[in-house]
Amino acid sequence: MDMSLISAILGAQAGNTRVGVALDFMKMNADSASAIAQMVSAAAQNANSSAGVAAGVGTNLDVTA
Repeated sequence: MDMSLISAILGAQAGNTRVGVALDFMKMNADSASAIAQMVSAAAQNANSSAGVAAGVGTNLDVTA
């Protein structure tokens, strides 16, 4: 086989690997964005549920023990 052909095949395989890795990173980023959106939504719901608590509750919490 000609060395240029072998080199081209190896380059194409490396390119395919890079594309696969890039797709994995994109999927992880999309999953992270979804998880962050869920956390923000849950935090907003928790804030709404504690809106009826009396003023000053939780301000003098001692967590040194």
